[in-house]
Amino acid sequence: MNLLSIPTNSVQVLPKSDRSFKYELKWRQKHLVVRRAPNSASNHLPSLESQRWLIACLKRSPIRLISLAPDVGEEKLRFWADACEQAGKSLFLTIPNTSELPKKQSGRSWRIKRLLDRVAAAIAILLLSPVFLAIALLVRLQSPGPILFCQWRVGERGRLFRIYKFRTMSANAEQLHHQVMGHQPGLHKHENDPRVTPNGRWLRKYSLDELPQLFNVLRGEMSFVGPRPWALYDAVRISPEVRQRLNALPGITGPWQVMARSNMRDIDTVNRSDLKYLRHWSLWQDLKILLLTVPKVLTGFGAY
Repeated sequence: MNLLSIPTNSVQVLPKSDRSFKYELKWRQKHLVVRRAPNSASNHLPSLESQRWLIACLKRSPIRLISLAPDVGEEKLRFWADACEQAGKSLFLTIPNTSELPKKQSGRSWRIKRLLDRVAAAIAILLLSPVFLAIALLVRLQSPGPILFCQWRVGERGRLFRIYKFRTMSANAEQLHHQVMGHQPGLHKHENDPRVTPNGRWLRKYSLDELPQLFNVLRGEMSFVGPRPWALYDAVRISPEVRQRLNALPGITGPWQVMARSNMRDIDTVNRSDLKYLRHWSLWQDLKILLLTVPKVLTGFGAY
């Protein structure tokens, strides 16, 4: 096992405030672990702040997967996620293991759930294809920019993946995120978010923007039912005491969506609720959540 500390000198992507940041790297065989370096770390490599340089290094490396500690921060997680995607490497958050996962407690039922997920997602995509086309046309006409909104989210075992939604905000919404949210505690949700387009408001109200996540389910990155997939700006603010929740397979709907949604915005409270769901998971409970989701969607419960 080797240990290296890498100072970063601003070249292209990361903010100027991060120029003094140092990485600590550990690797064994084909797994690389990245975290903040202690002040006493030594052994310096050239800057890793040039994304192009990092991509080239990763492509030449025999490393297959990279783990990043959440405390490196949102900007650097996104920086590494983009680089790993282009280099064809898998990126995970470094999180505590937990035995409180349905996959470990109820293996047979879990395999049935995953089979049903993929079959139902494929059928739903075929049946809803006219709706997909109609919404895509509406998004294209409402404002300039892409039809789909893609964003890094935290998936099963902390693996980062791109979630798909119909775009309901201005094309530069991600760049304006922290300007709109400021230092807002809890979940970064804003009832009167100025970035949301007029048509986007009703798409969000009735959760029609979530339909492309059926492709995430088909790809095995999500389930129909499960804890919400955390965005990076929320994931980095989760307390270490409940961070093991990030091991769970996320879902399109789940206990938070049917019980509280935007009315419960404390991050750790949501995670504790998710852990309770995972401890008592069953196929029947998932079916119950799916049935409860229907009236919540039709009434626009807690959506904005």
